Amino acid sequence: MNIREWAAYAVDAVAAWQANWGDYQPHPSLAVDPDALARGLAELSERLTGNYPFFHPRYAGQMIKPPHPVAVVGYLAAMLINPNNHALDGGPPTAVMEREAVDALARMLGFEVHLGHLTSSGTIANLEALFVARETHPGRAIAIGADSHYTHARMSHLLGVPTRSVPADARGRMDLDALAELLAGGEVGTVVATLGTTSLGAIDPLDAILPLARSHGARVHVDAAYGGFYALLAGAGPDGLDPAPWRALAECDSVAIDPHKHGLQPYGCGAVLFRDPAVGRFYRHDSPYTYFTSGELHLGEISLECSRAGAAAAALWLTQRLLPLTVDGLGAVLAANLRAARAWARRIETTGALTLYQPPQLDIVTCYPTLDRPAMTAIDAASAAILHAGMSEADPVFLSTLRATRAALRQRHPSVIDDAASARILRSALMKPESETWVTWLHDRVAGLAAQARAGALPRPRP
Repeated sequence: MNIREWAAYAVDAVAAWQANWGDYQPHPSLAVDPDALARGLAELSERLTGNYPFFHPRYAGQMIKPPHPVAVVGYLAAMLINPNNHALDGGPPTAVMEREAVDALARMLGFEVHLGHLTSSGTIANLEALFVARETHPGRAIAIGADSHYTHARMSHLLGVPTRSVPADARGRMDLDALAELLAGGEVGTVVATLGTTSLGAIDPLDAILPLARSHGARVHVDAAYGGFYALLAGAGPDGLDPAPWRALAECDSVAIDPHKHGLQPYGCGAVLFRDPAVGRFYRHDSPYTYFTSGELHLGEISLECSRAGAAAAALWLTQRLLPLTVDGLGAVLAANLRAARAWARRIETTGALTLYQPPQLDIVTCYPTLDRPAMTAIDAASAAILHAGMSEADPVFLSTLRATRAALRQRHPSVIDDAASARILRSALMKPESETWVTWLHDRVAGLAAQARAGALPRPRP
């Protein structure tokens, strides 16, 4: 796809629409000097080169990648108009696009009836779900997995709701026995399950969590911000996933999902969906100047946020038109990610330089350098050395690290010497389908660095 060509098409299309409204003169205060603009853009371009190559398969670190060019073009076209999806008069077309795009997300997750909208992030999506949880179960705590995203504790603190941590099992999933014991105490009103933890890509056993929570009168919210789009591959052939947790989504009370992760969108695009539309009553408010052009529901009436970018809705809507939420559409992109993670894990298991921390459940691969004396302090130092050496050498590879606790390491690898409270291990998010063709290079590069670390040939990074 020639993004330059289609971006020009978007600019020209908006300019043609603008011309229909009659000629006018821009105010002189808005004028900028072309030479100054050239200098500013040159400086901006130079500064942007300080970024890591998020677009390239040699970047296998954090959960970052550029949006799909289709999303960029869709966002650009709408951004030039700059609609605000808070109220219908702020962006009538993009408000409709938002509803259509969110309806598609709801169908993917199995919601037959829903109330939902886009948000500026997964954090806000989770905040809204926890807000509704507080209103429906006042005075009761929220149970979150020990490996769940830190946003839940932060947002619960913001809402003034107590949280209870549920230990993780040896796969990084919520421990069912510990959850049952906690629920039996009667203080928990909401359980937050995670489909795709951001640390390990772990999938909580939602199909077992849901009936357990229901038996104690607890609400179930699902943080599917990272893994939600993998619902497309639930039970889908050799590249598929165990369908049981994903099928349980349809019976949960709320779901947060981030199109800016696996939905190929730019940052600023999250979503929250509620199975019961009646929860909209908790958002009820009035505005003296906003909701006047239509008696229909305005999206701002079911959102804690006020101004929201209509461009985000346009970008998601257009992307769904070109890469639909089907196994053969967006699912083909995700299947390549899964194959890449599984292929790398197999290579790690069959070679000696690296030790697989645990098998990947989605597209996140975790490992650590194999050492003659596998003490936690040594694993930590070697992992840090590999991270920094990988970024600084002539043929760079970009990884990230995950801090594993003593208990978590010993659960998976009893032979590790626990001479520290925690240790950093290597972590890679293979979010780009191009990673599938780079698995051999990634493995050989990281294994080579691990061999150097084992021999003590890598410099220690500065603290």
